[in-house]
Amino acid sequence: MLPRELQGARGAGSAPFASRVNYCLTFLAQIPGMCSMLGMVEELEAGAQRRVEGFLARIGTVLGNKKRRACFAVYTMGLLGGAERKSIEPLALQACTDPALAKAAHDRLLHFISDATWDDHAVRHEAVEYALGEMTEQEPVQAWIVDDTGFIKQGRHSVGVQRQYTGSAGKITNCQVGVSLTLATQTMHLPVDFELYLPESWANDRARRLEAKIPDEVVFKTKLQLALDMIRRAVADGLPRGLVLFDAAYGDSSEFRAALRRLDLDYGAGVSSKITVWRLDSLGRRCGDPVSAHTLASQQTFRRYTWREGSRKNLSARFAFERVVPAHDDGIEPAEREHVWLVSEWRDDEPEPSRFHLTNVSPDLPGKYIINLLKQRWRTERVYQDMKGELGLDHFEGRLFRGWHHHVSVALCCYAFVAAERARRFPPEARRARRTGAIECAA
Repeated sequence: MLPRELQGARGAGSAPFASRVNYCLTFLAQIPGMCSMLGMVEELEAGAQRRVEGFLARIGTVLGNKKRRACFAVYTMGLLGGAERKSIEPLALQACTDPALAKAAHDRLLHFISDATWDDHAVRHEAVEYALGEMTEQEPVQAWIVDDTGFIKQGRHSVGVQRQYTGSAGKITNCQVGVSLTLATQTMHLPVDFELYLPESWANDRARRLEAKIPDEVVFKTKLQLALDMIRRAVADGLPRGLVLFDAAYGDSSEFRAALRRLDLDYGAGVSSKITVWRLDSLGRRCGDPVSAHTLASQQTFRRYTWREGSRKNLSARFAFERVVPAHDDGIEPAEREHVWLVSEWRDDEPEPSRFHLTNVSPDLPGKYIINLLKQRWRTERVYQDMKGELGLDHFEGRLFRGWHHHVSVALCCYAFVAAERARRFPPEARRARRTGAIECAA
């Protein structure tokens, strides 16, 4: 039975809660092998329904207000459901059996998402704790992954929208951009935080700020600053630490890498071919003049490593490792800078090495293990695919700053619940059987 504090979610005009749970079960059944691993669908339905109710009650204790708890339950089950479009209006219609009450249901959800002043961070953190409790029971967190994704939009009134580059479209287009932080174990991943990038054209425009109800305390921040804010929150929350992974848009910043070290976090940074480094001799001393990563790669010996089974073939490339000191003007004496690995990657379809990484992991780690860690960054693309394709992450049609973050918070909670279900039902060995995580290498 639905916990008493959430019974407003199935009040007058709402579909029976059991049917809302069925939407969740439909989604869970799409996880490859879920039903076959369980053996009996009935067991999945009964157990999952109890856990859905418990999860909603747990988040409800954070929301506090009874109406908010009810709206959160309806919105969550809507995002987990099978609706093609998961914006507020279709979710309200889906939850309402009486057309005459549809407008009232819509208004309640709209207020909950766009105007209610509940704490996004507190709700997200509760969901993360719930999921990590299951995910880390048999394997530890290995990586924190920083990335950003675009939300394609029409018009110019949705908060943060402008013509800007997004990797989601592979070009400059009219969109919003969100920066995310994801935690990954060897076989699973969990998005834990999201921030909307607010361009200067929005942050410094008073009329636009008023239109989108942007809080006074929100000021312009670069994507790197937003990423650091999320990382600092994760550290303050005591989330299990991992190697922080990010692409060259973040990795080329020596200030960003230095900020992570001040937080006592190790990193695996994608960097551009133009980044310069000093080579080290056998005694760990700098030698010669700084050279670019591209130049150094032309002097290295490469070995082939296979890091993962792909859908069609094993994913492999040639790699070279070199202990180096980054060369940049940051006010720190070169002799006092830490030594790091420069990892050069040469893919089969490219005429020369074109991907480069800096990482400060221990020099005693084998190369195959370092590659395995660096390649965890692909997980964030799967997160975006799942959240946009299944959980309506990019379906929000509101224009307000608070509404965007509230919608994303509920989507993150949905992902956390599904991740916990998957962790409960699939031991790591079963997941590795479908996607080999071991690395093989050859000369």
